[in-house]
Amino acid sequence: MSAVMTAMFDDWGAAERVLVDLFRDGFPTDRVDLTSDGEPGRAGLAPAGSAHDRFVRHFRAIFPLQDELPLAERFAEQIEHGGAAVTVHPRGALETMRAHVILARGRPLALVEHDLANQSLEHAASLRETPWIRHFLLESHHPADCIYCRLFERE
Repeated sequence: MSAVMTAMFDDWGAAERVLVDLFRDGFPTDRVDLTSDGEPGRAGLAPAGSAHDRFVRHFRAIFPLQDELPLAERFAEQIEHGGAAVTVHPRGALETMRAHVILARGRPLALVEHDLANQSLEHAASLRETPWIRHFLLESHHPADCIYCRLFERE
């Protein structure tokens, strides 16, 4: 999913407070990221010759459109001068709204959104409304007598 929001803050402390607020609001840790010079996060995993190049590659992956390419350089420079970025991958309109409110409350230097119009909700477990755990719990009143019959029954 390419829907993403990144807020640039003037210091690490402000970014960390926003990150904690996002976690408290219920955003999972795998969809929120903090990038700073001291804690590069996912940007530290990018193969590059220098820290600056790692940050540029990281932000180019987040903002891949031609008109967004200058953002990568600008964000990398701000991080090298003590700034920090918080990136959120929201799912759906409600999470987008909540993320925007929390990021804006932290008074970022910049708040950039990418591809928010093309996001969709993901089905984390199943397309069915029936919980998967039901297939593993043995109930005496269920007509199927084996787990395979339960998994492949028609609803």
